[in-house]
Amino acid sequence: MANVAALRYSLVCLAAILVVVGVTTQSFKKTMATYLVGVLGIAGVLLPDWAYFDRDFSRWTSPVTAQERASHVALRSGSTRFRIYPLRTAIYTTVYCLALYKWWIFVSS
Repeated sequence: MANVAALRYSLVCLAAILVVVGVTTQSFKKTMATYLVGVLGIAGVLLPDWAYFDRDFSRWTSPVTAQERASHVALRSGSTRFRIYPLRTAIYTTVYCLALYKWWIFVSS
């Protein structure tokens, strides 16, 4: 349920941003570019299979076993602590900063 609520909230915020971009730029192309960047950004955070990515980086090439998935579900239900992984953080930061930079250059021109 929390993922559905987070997805709904993110899409409502994206709609508000679309209205602001559409009104200020009065450009359909820029509004659609904002929509595309927003949807891809939301999908990149909310949709991945975190049981798969919560493993060590060297194990990403092998499938998730049933035991790993069960332990991930047990950990998620027991604690709501957010775990930070340096490699994932570096990849996300690089991708999102590049996407936001390119989006800003396009929208502000």
